[in-house]
Amino acid sequence: MPIHLKFLTKTKGYKHFTYFCSMALFKRIFDFYLDASIHVALAIFSLVHITALTLDITVPSALYFFIFFGSISCYNFVKYGVEAEKYILVANRYHKNIQFFSIGCLIVAFYHVFFLSERVFVGLLFLAGITGLYALPVLPRHKNFRSLSGLKILIVATVWAGTTVILPVLSQSEVISWDVKVETFQRFLLVLILLVPFEIRDLKYDNPELKTLPQRIGIRGAKLIGVSWTLLFYGSTFLKAELSRVNVITKTILFIVLLIVIIRTKGDQPRYFSSFWVEAIPIFWWLVLVVGISCF
Repeated sequence: MPIHLKFLTKTKGYKHFTYFCSMALFKRIFDFYLDASIHVALAIFSLVHITALTLDITVPSALYFFIFFGSISCYNFVKYGVEAEKYILVANRYHKNIQFFSIGCLIVAFYHVFFLSERVFVGLLFLAGITGLYALPVLPRHKNFRSLSGLKILIVATVWAGTTVILPVLSQSEVISWDVKVETFQRFLLVLILLVPFEIRDLKYDNPELKTLPQRIGIRGAKLIGVSWTLLFYGSTFLKAELSRVNVITKTILFIVLLIVIIRTKGDQPRYFSSFWVEAIPIFWWLVLVVGISCF
């Protein structure tokens, strides 16, 4: 083979090898980003800022930091440490990395808790208590509230709504106005809607005792319920006392996206359908809202 052809072959092989290594590194970083709950924490962070923009309040930076880093450590504990001893004695190197990362995030969150107001701290204790009931074995026979039929999604939705609406409002006011109540109700519904694809995905893995929505009424029934919640979510927008054009437009776009996601949800999902794309919907909503405010 001529020298110039050998050089080209080696160059192409090197490029392919470099590309493969780059993609492998990117995939490892991306998987860690998802598995370490950074993505879900960004979604929660986005919802907090959406509350600030929608209700026209100024949320303290300490609360933003606390919610973001606290969400990472809390979610990782729920995912990997339902049994505390298993979370402390981790054998897997990858999970150890997530554990150390979570501890670091917990330290940052704990630092910012001292800058929160008393009202926010009381609300935080209440939500922390609900999260503890969800994750820790406080019931007979070492069960938690997560294992009780039908309660799982209600607890998750309550904690998300409280964290992303009530805590930011309490940081600025003692009064829970009508619009705040409507926003909290919508946030509760939004989380229920976003959980439908996850419950359908986990149908073949979940313990039958959980009696999740797909286990009770099947995939088609769960999707119909999801569509009903989506309609109720959008319709309740018009119950607000103060309703801006930007709010209507962004909620309409979000409504369409949620309908598409529910309709396209299947039992056999692509790997990142729920864990990335569904969890990215709050971030998408935040981007649309920011663009809408800047344009109008």
